[in-house]
Amino acid sequence: MKLTNAVLAAGAAVSLTTAVVGAARLRQDARHQAERNEVVLTRNQLDWLNHLSTNSDFAKLWAPEDMDADEYMQLLKANQLICMLSLRDRLGFVRAGHLPWYAAKLMESDVCRRYWARFGDLRAQEAEGDERAEHFTRVLDQAAKNRSRAQPAAA
Repeated sequence: MKLTNAVLAAGAAVSLTTAVVGAARLRQDARHQAERNEVVLTRNQLDWLNHLSTNSDFAKLWAPEDMDADEYMQLLKANQLICMLSLRDRLGFVRAGHLPWYAAKLMESDVCRRYWARFGDLRAQEAEGDERAEHFTRVLDQAAKNRSRAQPAAA
């Protein structure tokens, strides 16, 4: 009887281990699929931004009414940089604590600051409900504010 109990216990342990490993594998596969989807969607967005930012006739169709196409094209180039940093951050390629440094470097660029002044609120609205995107947006917003506070002192 003791041998039977031991065999049953071992079988149950193997079954439980297999179930746990299987569940972990399914979670990992789902995470990897989400990352692949993120890359594909970002690639589509970057392609669209590249097309708009290099074709003035096309940019004229999409530019806000109060903005000329040349300015819009410049701002879209800044958006491309921000989108690339956002993807790197979402995929875990920005080391912990380094996002503020990258954001500060982006905001050293006048065109990035102009983009953020014009479209930062829109990005914040897009990020609502996504904790990581909200954090990313807050960090970029803080970098823009820090840069604008430092700007008059440097002038």
